[in-house]
Amino acid sequence: MRSTLPTFNEVWQQQLRSRILKTWPCAESKFLIACSGGMDSMLLLQVMSAVFPNQIRAIYINHQLQDIATSWGDFVRAECHKLDVPCIIANVDVQQGNLENQARIARYQAFKQHILPNEILVLAHHQQDQAETVLLNLFSGSGVGGLSAMSAVDQRDALTIWRPFLDLSRENIEFWVQQSNITYIQDPTNFDTHYDRAWCRETLWPLLNSRFPKMQQAVSRSSYLMQDANQILAEVAEQDLQHCGTAQQLDIVKLQQLSNARQRQLLSNWMKGSAQYRPSLAMVERIQAEVILAKTDAQAALHHAGFYYLRYQNMLYKISKADYLAQQQPISTQNLQLDEQQTIQVAAGQFAIQTAPLGLDPKLLGQNLMLSPRMGGEKIHLYGRVGRWPLKKAIQEAQIFPWQRHQIQILSKDDVMLGVFTPKGFWLAESIYCKKNGWQPKLLCH
Repeated sequence: MRSTLPTFNEVWQQQLRSRILKTWPCAESKFLIACSGGMDSMLLLQVMSAVFPNQIRAIYINHQLQDIATSWGDFVRAECHKLDVPCIIANVDVQQGNLENQARIARYQAFKQHILPNEILVLAHHQQDQAETVLLNLFSGSGVGGLSAMSAVDQRDALTIWRPFLDLSRENIEFWVQQSNITYIQDPTNFDTHYDRAWCRETLWPLLNSRFPKMQQAVSRSSYLMQDANQILAEVAEQDLQHCGTAQQLDIVKLQQLSNARQRQLLSNWMKGSAQYRPSLAMVERIQAEVILAKTDAQAALHHAGFYYLRYQNMLYKISKADYLAQQQPISTQNLQLDEQQTIQVAAGQFAIQTAPLGLDPKLLGQNLMLSPRMGGEKIHLYGRVGRWPLKKAIQEAQIFPWQRHQIQILSKDDVMLGVFTPKGFWLAESIYCKKNGWQPKLLCH
């Protein structure tokens, strides 16, 4: 009796070719195929070379974790040569830690390094890969985003990724490879149950499949439903972000007007930013408890994934680690000479020396001036205002963020304060050096 499964020749002419052209209809694209030498990627290589001749390249990533990996690269190169497909062999160094995660990170770094601006990265993930990803993400406590698993076409780390086999079963792939006599290699680590994915495939999968024969299709279908739900949540979070703030700050009063679920969703999206992964629910709850609900005058700061989260008055701010820790670096006193049209860089930003209807005496240009950090206790007579003010009060009135106040520097001549460089501009001080048709530093960028 003939098998109910179609042969490879029938399928790639009728189904696979149609599938590929439907999921990626732009025939002008160029493609970089990730080819490990395994069964899935070798079938992908064969199909893509037939559907898109002269539009593909292949890349083999050697993680250098097994001695035989180099010979696998030679195999991939030889198979590509038969198909007249250019092939890249990329050696990568896998960092210590979770081996599966670190290998994945190294692999994608290599993809980004070698892919050309007009190329799409093509991966051979199939339906069982998708279902395994859903289960593994479920076991790790992922939310809707994790349960969405992989998309047929998506963006990751500035890469456009295409997975044309994502809804194909592994059984179909195995049959077509056998019928077409496609040679491939078998990585023994795919069966090493020390690794989570191999354990899921070799131990858990047969057990679940024996009870739920259609589990693979069902779990995969659930991932598509989760993708829809995730997109809806993302749209709601984007609307909430526009209402509550920007990528750098959120209005706490507006945030707290949302339901608790929408607050958590917005915070999770906001903290993720352009990163690949969202923060854990525990970290989102810490932001709420330790920063948002902190007393107004508290200097609460929480660090996560390269950023510090701080509350100032009724706003929540996301500050890069480098900017936040810069306040711990002392700024020394220095002498400087200024010239008209000169651009200078000080702690508060970049300033241009420009003529002004009222400013500092032109005779000060070219002379030695003193630039010193704020020490505390200074008073300033701001030009145009009555009396001397504590500099601290002027800073508070200008609402300069506490983590930026270390950038404030005082410009003086012979112990006479000329003005103050701040992140919000140069403050001219009343002094004997104030003249009409003078000059002032103008803030260009911070």
